[in-house]
Amino acid sequence: METNSRWIDIDTADGTFGAYLSLPRGGKGPGIVLLQEIFGVNQHIRNVADQYAADGYVVLAPDIFWRQGARIELGYDDEAWKRAYALMQATDFAKAQQDVAATVKALRGQVGDEKIVSIGFCFGGRLSYHTAANGLVDAAIAYYGGGIQNALERAPDIKVPLLMHFGAADSHIPLDAVKRIAERFDSNEQVEIHVYDGAQHGFNCNHRASYHQRAAAEAHGHSLVFLSENL
Repeated sequence: METNSRWIDIDTADGTFGAYLSLPRGGKGPGIVLLQEIFGVNQHIRNVADQYAADGYVVLAPDIFWRQGARIELGYDDEAWKRAYALMQATDFAKAQQDVAATVKALRGQVGDEKIVSIGFCFGGRLSYHTAANGLVDAAIAYYGGGIQNALERAPDIKVPLLMHFGAADSHIPLDAVKRIAERFDSNEQVEIHVYDGAQHGFNCNHRASYHQRAAAEAHGHSLVFLSENL
């Protein structure tokens, strides 16, 4: 399916930030707010946006780090990792959640009455979890959401379907953390968790050494089924 994409501006009380918009052929469909890793709305995130647009969704990926510099785009070498981590540490998470709310509002203008889901990776996975807890979306997906295990007090706020993907070999999110998350949501039938053997942190990103083709393919398949059932 053909897609078309462009950057748009989103206005907030704090200023204006950019977001990458990718549209399916015909320009209509359910909405996805796509939430970046700590490397910005880089080529990988734009590729993911275009992939979901090709699947028939209207995708909007906000530039979460805009307060520290517009459209910061990083790779994955050692220096990029250091800068990315510093950017994450300096990010006001409450303001990031406000930016997601503004993005949902902007996306609503694109999709009308269609449902909206958030999908996030790493830092964006944690943000997607909070987006669901904040009641901003109709469903949420979190890929290797770092820190979710430290925010389980928000579990009662999750009232929408939530899908979480984790790698069994993820050194950033150990299996005991995944176990705690699973145990906390054990009684919530709307929460689905998949753990992929041999997959490390960032397994979905084919720009990284940790890319795991099988896990990425399986997770995308699970995500598409989840979206078809909930949007």
